[in-house]
Amino acid sequence: MSAEMTRPAEGPGVDEDAEHLASLGYSYEKQFKREMTFWGNVSLGFTYLSPVVGIYSLFAASLGIAGPPMFWSLVIVGLGQLLVATVFGEIVSNYPVAGGVYPWSRRLWGRKWGWMNGWIYLCALLATIASVSYGAGPFLSLLFGFESTVDTVIISALVVIALATILNLGGTKVLSKVAMLGLLAELGGAIAVGVWLLTTAREHDLSVLFQSFGAGEGSNYFIAFAAAGLIGIYQYYGFEACGDVAEEVPNPGVRIPKAMRMTIYIGGFAAMFVCLSLILAVPDFGAVISGEDTDPIGNVLLSAFGPVGFKVVLGIVLISFVSCALSLQAASSRLAYSMARDGILPGSKLLSKFSETRHVPPYALLLAGLVPAIIVIGSKVSEDALVTIISFAAMGMYMGFQMVVLASLRAKLKGWKARGAFRLGAWGIPVNIAALTWGVIGMINMAWPRTPEAGWFVNYLVLISAVGVVVVGLIYMVWKKPYLKGDAPAGDAVPAGSLSA
Repeated sequence: MSAEMTRPAEGPGVDEDAEHLASLGYSYEKQFKREMTFWGNVSLGFTYLSPVVGIYSLFAASLGIAGPPMFWSLVIVGLGQLLVATVFGEIVSNYPVAGGVYPWSRRLWGRKWGWMNGWIYLCALLATIASVSYGAGPFLSLLFGFESTVDTVIISALVVIALATILNLGGTKVLSKVAMLGLLAELGGAIAVGVWLLTTAREHDLSVLFQSFGAGEGSNYFIAFAAAGLIGIYQYYGFEACGDVAEEVPNPGVRIPKAMRMTIYIGGFAAMFVCLSLILAVPDFGAVISGEDTDPIGNVLLSAFGPVGFKVVLGIVLISFVSCALSLQAASSRLAYSMARDGILPGSKLLSKFSETRHVPPYALLLAGLVPAIIVIGSKVSEDALVTIISFAAMGMYMGFQMVVLASLRAKLKGWKARGAFRLGAWGIPVNIAALTWGVIGMINMAWPRTPEAGWFVNYLVLISAVGVVVVGLIYMVWKKPYLKGDAPAGDAVPAGSLSA
């Protein structure tokens, strides 16, 4: 039987899941507990995507750059990322292995491609944990009424990281329950806040979504819209986390592809609803675009809810930040563990250790806590270094995605036939090409220089940081040849006789 064959869609059972995992080259020992339900899996992806975190973090900047039409970027990016999620669903249905993009790339292309994708994506995840945790600082300051300084933001971020680490060490069941709590709090809060703003604080009708109010004047408006569109690009990742915990979900070949798409549907709805309600409640777009109103979200919420209600909303926002960090950390720890058990990471012996009592990789989780904490603390010495590292986060995510999409397309062109419970069939290659095209456009948009007056380094910071991570990974790959270690299957998606890296 082919190693890529998934177990049947019918007759779910832990034993069959274990047998399928063994057929993919991983033993029955050191197994995760399959305690994550379908909705727990959706919750993990949703809280990682975290519409509240994404919208609240970038709303002011995007509205100031392109005005209300920036809303449409959420629709455009959502459709593009749905293509990627569909490709991922087909792959995870064949290879439901912990770690997501790394084992997928390894099986679809080969050892070197798998190593590089795992390295890039791990760096991006660790940077994103630092970014999300750091972003919680100002909201925590507002909630408890203390001044937001570099020191208080650092302390707040460290508290978020520590809390996420402790919860993750509790095991899969704790992770699933906390993720579901995060989904309910964030989605419920988003709907409640949105409905309240639309019914009591609405200042405009839907026609403003087609008016720029002077944004982008002096240049091509499309350029401004593309820059503002980063709110959508930074919003729609998280669905891949559903696959990172594939060994913790019963019947993963069936459930995870559905969970990935559901993450996009629910997360996209929540993001668009929150964004729309905020746009229609902003009293003066001109003030935001001119820079006079630098905190439109805070002003709208304080005006609509009053001091007490504003604190409640801030509490919901902070829950969103913590649950987002929790999910990111879970994903990064599974990726690190997956790479370490194949022996390809520095410190693999330690990172591959598995807790038989909690059924989690404790040292991989500690790595996902310590590295982001060091990044955050480093901002005390150099805020420029923090900006550089965080600038890579979203680009690294998209690079990791598109390396999988490209590997899938290449494998299909060389004869790979998906045999999982979820298959695209004749649509496989067209969807792959569309997803790859979308991803390349998104990465170009992220790396595009937009502030010539700031100097070349600032303009090309995203590109420089991405190249830096790739170069370090290549140097280590050539020097230590980690891809040669371990005997986990690689490149076996492509039929015998075809070349694989």
